[in-house]
Amino acid sequence: MARTQGTGKGTGTDRSLVGLVERAFGRLGRAGGLVFLLAGLALSGFGAYEGAYAAGWAGTHGTLTVDRCDVSYPNNASRSSRKNRRPVRCEGAFASDDGKSTDANAAVQVRQRYAQGTELSVQQTDPPTSDTATDADYVQSGLDRAWRWFGAFFGGWVLTGLGAFCLLTGFAPFGQSRISFDAAWEAAGRGVTRSAVIGMIGVGIVGAGVSFLVSYFV
Repeated sequence: MARTQGTGKGTGTDRSLVGLVERAFGRLGRAGGLVFLLAGLALSGFGAYEGAYAAGWAGTHGTLTVDRCDVSYPNNASRSSRKNRRPVRCEGAFASDDGKSTDANAAVQVRQRYAQGTELSVQQTDPPTSDTATDADYVQSGLDRAWRWFGAFFGGWVLTGLGAFCLLTGFAPFGQSRISFDAAWEAAGRGVTRSAVIGMIGVGIVGAGVSFLVSYFV
């Protein structure tokens, strides 16, 4: 009799632990979905913002005549990152195409050194606060750069779609999940969730692929 009671107590404890674990993984799935969702929205927003400036749709377009270019590495950069990443800052004089804006202290971050006198096509995102100020912001413009940023914009759609799916169904995309993928997919099909997720991920993959492909031919 005592042995039977002990077994029942152990079974009850095991079920309680299983329930706690399942609830924890359910929260983990929704938390992970929220992280993916926010990361996707941030990536899409940043890609659209930078892409609009690189394409010349926003800001003031003009030419920066290079005076000097310097390469600077972060103090904590590893040897491999120093070899593969070369942050270059080019300084010079900026003049807008319409002649209404000039800046003798312009500077822009680029990927390579340019010789003195080289004219760079840039977009002024923020004008200087005064004639002698050095607080203006510039980005190097060009359709190839713009399309790469648009690729990042569409890539964010993939993360957003995945995040929405996990957030709404509780499916955890990593580790052990309380809800199986099949169950989550079936639940998502009862409303508009499945169609929205398929649409976002599909458009994101195709858009990102086409954008990066076009960037190599423009």
